[in-house]
Amino acid sequence: MHSICFEVHLHINKLEMKRSHIIILIGIASLIIGLLIFSVDFSTYDTISSAKNKEGKFVHVIARLDKSQPITYDPINNPNYLTFYAVDSLGGKTKVVYHNSKPADLEKSERIVLKGKMQKDYFECKDILLKCPSKYKDDKKNLEKNIKEQITS
Repeated sequence: MHSICFEVHLHINKLEMKRSHIIILIGIASLIIGLLIFSVDFSTYDTISSAKNKEGKFVHVIARLDKSQPITYDPINNPNYLTFYAVDSLGGKTKVVYHNSKPADLEKSERIVLKGKMQKDYFECKDILLKCPSKYKDDKKNLEKNIKEQITS
């Protein structure tokens, strides 16, 4: 009789252990899924026009620096305030306000990815990514120029 009680108790402990393992595995799986969902960036790129339609919502805009407009940056009086104008590929234009230091080579960039929110009359930028011209393009142009000069000489 004593051995039967021991076997029943052993069987119950195995079931409890299996349930606890399953609960732990489900918890770990849901934690991993939650981390993946929050770490993946599902954002798409907007035009300036579509960003204006989503006023106050966080968007990513691909544009280029409007070199016909001034860049306002005073590193001595306010090193964390930069304004400039950006133009997208469809011709949409907006003033950009960036509360951080001016990125190096802003003027040389081919494209700018602006991350932030469109406000009433400007884009409040939280982060700027620059796509600068490739040094290899310039090298290729110089190489072609040198070859042409050598051929004509």
